[in-house]
Amino acid sequence: MKRYSIALIGGDGIGPEILREGKKVMDAAAEVTGIAWQWKEYPYGAEHWLQYRKGEPTLLREEEMAELGAHDAVYFGSVGDPRVPESVGQAGALLWMRFYFDQYVNLRPAKLLRGVESPLKGKKPHDINIYMIRENSEDFYIGLGARFTGNKSSEIFELKRKLYKARFNVDVDVAPEGDFAYQIGAVTEKASERVLRYGFELAKKKKMTRVTVVHKANVLTKVYGLWIEKAEQVARDYSGIELDFAIADATTMWLVRRPEHFQVIVAPNLFGDILSDLAAATVGGLGFAPGGNINPDRKAGVSMFEPISGSAPKYKGLNKANPIAQILAGKLMLEHLGEDRAAELVEQATEDILEAGKVRTFDIGGTSSCSDMGDAIAERLLQLKPSGGHSPCLSPEQMLHDNT
Repeated sequence: MKRYSIALIGGDGIGPEILREGKKVMDAAAEVTGIAWQWKEYPYGAEHWLQYRKGEPTLLREEEMAELGAHDAVYFGSVGDPRVPESVGQAGALLWMRFYFDQYVNLRPAKLLRGVESPLKGKKPHDINIYMIRENSEDFYIGLGARFTGNKSSEIFELKRKLYKARFNVDVDVAPEGDFAYQIGAVTEKASERVLRYGFELAKKKKMTRVTVVHKANVLTKVYGLWIEKAEQVARDYSGIELDFAIADATTMWLVRRPEHFQVIVAPNLFGDILSDLAAATVGGLGFAPGGNINPDRKAGVSMFEPISGSAPKYKGLNKANPIAQILAGKLMLEHLGEDRAAELVEQATEDILEAGKVRTFDIGGTSSCSDMGDAIAERLLQLKPSGGHSPCLSPEQMLHDNT
C-alpha cells in the first residue's frame, strides 16, 4: 500500500469548508484504489495570525515552511481576509510558498464537465478541455518596484530564485515632480525553458497536438522576445506537436469564440493569471477551477494544490460554497503523485453527480450545501470499481431517479 503524507491548510474564508469536502473525497479515492493518506493539519490563516502573530510580515515562518517541505504535497484551501494585509496573506503565504519550493508551474485546467452548462452557446461537455500552464516564478509578479513622491528615487532590489540571483540598481529622475510608481518584470532563459518544456511534455502525455504560447512581444519586446525565442527552441524537440503563438489580448477573444482550438496553453505569469480566470468562466466558473503550484521534481520541492477562486469571506461558515474546484485540485494532486487511476475516478464521480443533477450548489442553480456536494461525490466514488470503467451499481441516469 502506498502511503502519502499530505499537509492540510484550510486558510481563510470558505477555505476550511471546501478543504473538508476535498479531504472527504480524497479519503474515498484512497479506499477505492488502495492508497493511504497521512494527513497533518496546520492552522495557518488570518485567525491564527491575528491571535498569535499580528505584526509579523508573513503567515508562515521559515521553519514552518521547511516543515511543509517534508510532506509529499500540500492541499490548500484559500487565503485572503480583509483584516490582514495582502502582503502578509497572498505574498506571505502563497507567493512565498511558490518561490520557496520553486513551484514554477501553475497548472490551471479548464474542462467542461458532464452536467455543467457553459455560458458559450452550443458548447457541449468536453468540447472545452484546456490545460492552462502559467509560469509561476517570474514576469511582473516578482514583487520588485517602488512608489515615491518627488523628483528622485534610488532603490536597490535583489531577486533570489533557485535558478539564479539578480540585483537591480534603479535610479529615477522625474520632472516635474509628483507621484510616480514602477514595477519590474523579468524573464530569464532557464526559467522560460523549463516551463515551456513542461507544457510540451504534458501535451505529449495527454496525446495533444498543439501547444499555444501566449506573449505580448509586439509591445514588450525585450521580456517576451526572449520568451518566444525559447519557445521556438524547445518546440524543435517535439516534432509531432504544433507550436502556436498567440498575442495575449487576441487570446482572450479566441478563448470565447473558439475555445476548442486550445489544448495546452503556456503563458507568462501575469497573462496566465488573467487568462485562466477567463477559461474558468467558459466551463462554469471558478467553482470548477482547480490549480496546482507544481515543482515537477518531487525531490527538489513540495507542490501545493488549491482552487483558484478566492476566499469569499461573505460565504464563510454558511456551508454554501461549491467544493468542486477543491475536489478537482485533489485530482491534480493525485496525478502529481502518480495515482492516475484514482484521479480518473475522482473526475468520473464528480461528473456522474453533476450529470444526475440531484445535488447542485447555488452557483449552478441549486440549493445543495457544500457538504451535500462533498458527500454525494464521495459516496459515488465508493460505488466505483477499483478498475474498469463505470460503476456496477447505478448509472447517472439511474441516480437521477433513485431516492435512496
